[in-house]
Amino acid sequence: HGKSVQVSYGLHTLCDSVTGSCRDFPLQEDCRGDSWSFCSRWRTVGFLMSFAVVIELAVLIGYAVVLLGGKQKRDQGWKMISSLLMVAGATSCASMAIVAFLFDHDDRFFPPGWRLDSSWILCTVSWSITILTACGLVGAAIVLPEEGDYELIPEGRM
Repeated sequence: HGKSVQVSYGLHTLCDSVTGSCRDFPLQEDCRGDSWSFCSRWRTVGFLMSFAVVIELAVLIGYAVVLLGGKQKRDQGWKMISSLLMVAGATSCASMAIVAFLFDHDDRFFPPGWRLDSSWILCTVSWSITILTACGLVGAAIVLPEEGDYELIPEGRM
């Protein structure tokens, strides 16, 4: 007996403990026959996760513009930032839903012992925090009083 065989699927690579190496995944030979739908979905997840990262980068730039801008940018910028956060969170959530579906329904994960690892947990925490941040931003914009610009001087004090 010896060590158990470990195979790790990433969005773009596959690593195994038998050869001790990693390779691009999925390759054309991984997508033959009935596996074409798996490959199509797996590539979709890779695209969606990359897209979510680009959106999150836009959110960071938006935060900088809104925080460094004037009152008008702060008054209106929360709408753009919260919308981008919701899109990023929903995109990541949809990606993880596709991975969960494949994990539950694809034959390549049939033998016992397969599990979703730390990347799954980190991604779930990430999109949850992203959506909660968007909701908190919207809630704060609605509940908190508007930032004061100039206060009126009451009549009779001059």
